[in-house]
Amino acid sequence: MNQMLYRKHFSNTNCSIVGSQAVITATFSIIKQCHALGCFPHVKVVHTSKHISGQIYIPEINWILMILTIAITIGFKDTTLIGNAYGLACTMVMFVTTFLTTLVIIFVWRKSIILAMIFLLFFWAIEGLYLSAVIMKVPQGGWVPLVLSCFFMVVMYVWHYGTKKKHSFDIDNKASLKWLLGLGPCLGVVRVPGIGFVYSELATGVPAIFSHFVTNFPAFHKVLVFVCIKSVPVPYVISEERFLIERVCSKSYRMYRCTVRYGYKDTQRNSGEFENQLIQCIAKFILMEATEQQAYSATTSQSSSSFAVSEVASSSIVVSEVEDFCVDNSFPSIQSLELQSVDSVNEYENPQLRRRLVRFQLPDNNPAVDPEVSEELSDLMEAKEAGVAYILENSYVMAMKSSSFLKRLVIDYGYSFLRKNCRGAAETFNVPHICLIEVGMIYYV
Repeated sequence: MNQMLYRKHFSNTNCSIVGSQAVITATFSIIKQCHALGCFPHVKVVHTSKHISGQIYIPEINWILMILTIAITIGFKDTTLIGNAYGLACTMVMFVTTFLTTLVIIFVWRKSIILAMIFLLFFWAIEGLYLSAVIMKVPQGGWVPLVLSCFFMVVMYVWHYGTKKKHSFDIDNKASLKWLLGLGPCLGVVRVPGIGFVYSELATGVPAIFSHFVTNFPAFHKVLVFVCIKSVPVPYVISEERFLIERVCSKSYRMYRCTVRYGYKDTQRNSGEFENQLIQCIAKFILMEATEQQAYSATTSQSSSSFAVSEVASSSIVVSEVEDFCVDNSFPSIQSLELQSVDSVNEYENPQLRRRLVRFQLPDNNPAVDPEVSEELSDLMEAKEAGVAYILENSYVMAMKSSSFLKRLVIDYGYSFLRKNCRGAAETFNVPHICLIEVGMIYYV
């Protein structure tokens, strides 16, 4: 008798483990999809496989599941009530899955509506029997999945609504290039030494935080780079295809836009290495642009050109190592473009910041290098040696005073609470705090 009891407990435990793993994996996948659609706050997504894109792990959600499991177990103290809650959840999942499969039959597989309705009615007739049975168990524990689903639905709606309003504000209030050209090469402000990386979610135009900063604080870096981080649905993005460099306005402005592409398995490296690679790519872009203009007689300085900086000349960039640091700067050669060599040398290491500074040295007495290109590279060199600053927005989204009570409740309290407690941009982009400049800005939506 005892052996049968032990076998029963062993079998039930194994079944519970399999079932719980299925629930946990499904939860991770759903949260990842909701995050991709902009319907869930920013969480840390860890991809555990480089071959299977859907195999992920989310630490925050794992902790939430653990807390909810312990709370339900302690609160109910009865397997019958827990079974009622689990039964209603499973039945509702089957019911909704059948409906979604019907939509797939119609819109994805492009089958006839009659066939889809036959499929829907057949399975709903069977699942309806189970649903009618478990719906009677709502007072006896079945209310738990309903409450949890309503709670997460509210969270998703609030986040999606606030994010949509914030993005619309960014689009409507981004500064145009015409406004930037009207300021002149000095941008109407004092150009301080150094490089400024202005992070923005917009891939075009001038972000609102830049115009807000310039309006209230008339000083900015001599070289500006608008950085936009994009995630692509591939495991890894090779280093030769990671950066897409584009010039903003004319050459005299010393302003660039860089789209940085990361795969879902890529990890952002330390800030020093990111700075070095990005600035090296800008230097290569300057030389490639000059070579292309000479080859195709494109002499219009106002034209906007962009290159995926993937290849360099046969003489690659040389990077010297300092102490324990090593940098992977091996680039393949290209035969169609003959670029002049640009030597990247680590001058010194700051023991407090543990960051390297890169110096670009132009080859002496080289008549092939245009004086204008040489001057632009020299400005880039001097700006890099002066230091790099990361400019990120620290926005506060608030509803306008004329908004309804419900909108003010959603934006001022719900969305603001979620933004304050989710992962920030500085942690996501691995920005060092000593180089971080956060621009506070109020979004009235």
